[in-house]
Amino acid sequence: MRHYFVLALIWCVLFLGCNVEAQAGDLKVGFYKKSCPQAEQIVSKVIAQNVASNPELAAKLIRLFFHDCFVRGCDASLLIDSTANNTAEKDAGPNATVGGYEVIDAIKAAVEEACPGIVSCADIVALAARDSVSFPFDKPLWEVQTGRRDGTVSIATEARTNIPAPSFNYSTLVSSFASKSLGVQDLVVLSGAHTIGIGHCNSFSKRIFNFTGQNNANDIDPSLDLTYARFLQRTCQNLSNNVTSVPMDPTTSTTFDSHYYTNLKQHKGLFTSDAALLTNGRASNLVDKLVDDGNFLNAFKNSIKRMGAIQVLTGTAGEIRKNCRVINS
Repeated sequence: MRHYFVLALIWCVLFLGCNVEAQAGDLKVGFYKKSCPQAEQIVSKVIAQNVASNPELAAKLIRLFFHDCFVRGCDASLLIDSTANNTAEKDAGPNATVGGYEVIDAIKAAVEEACPGIVSCADIVALAARDSVSFPFDKPLWEVQTGRRDGTVSIATEARTNIPAPSFNYSTLVSSFASKSLGVQDLVVLSGAHTIGIGHCNSFSKRIFNFTGQNNANDIDPSLDLTYARFLQRTCQNLSNNVTSVPMDPTTSTTFDSHYYTNLKQHKGLFTSDAALLTNGRASNLVDKLVDDGNFLNAFKNSIKRMGAIQVLTGTAGEIRKNCRVINS
């Protein structure tokens, strides 16, 4: 019976073009233990050198990881540069403020020097996100399963249709996460990454200047704390400001902690997508539990593991890019 199954699978792949998607089980901790034993140490060293002088880097790298995984899975397609014939993901609107590419380049260069052609850009992104967030704790906050390979397709329109927007309401958020096999708990837990980093005014200005279309200083989203809303108005000044930014966590913007959920309960979530978590009973109950630092960190390590396994390429699928910005010729 097994013989016939294998033959059928080969026929499907070779002649019918069937898509055999990799599973999370194809990833494992310590994938490079034999092929490049120093790989994770190299990533950690380069991250430490950069985060020490730029604490905001952690927010950039965790966001880069998230935005990459939500388009074609965690395949480093976000790193690919546009060409004359193709506008890539990184040049799509949702990725306009994504950063950290230069650090990924530096890690890739160091890893290639040690182990040419072995470590994927996709795994570097996953490890860099973990190590940058973990740096202030002096220990890894979660295990990273490795073994991803790099994608060879990057299309801007796919970023626009797959990455959840800060204007999403609860139902659209749930649908977006469900399309990536992530549940409500993952949605609430991964939103907690907004405890670090910044948000640009144009991503939330409608909440503070033009919520119902009146376009005046009193046209504020009623779900937003009024004192906080007035602070945001003074900072952003007008509806069209796309330059100014504010911390997503107004009190501990560079500390990876559970204060995001404290802010939510005080109606100080910056984006519509943040406030949306309080509009559903189950999500709101999760917010209550995640106010505790220990609960948040324990839940985050599980949800980030699930996110890191979205549609991964493994085995002989994809490639190991020599340069993370360019598909191998």
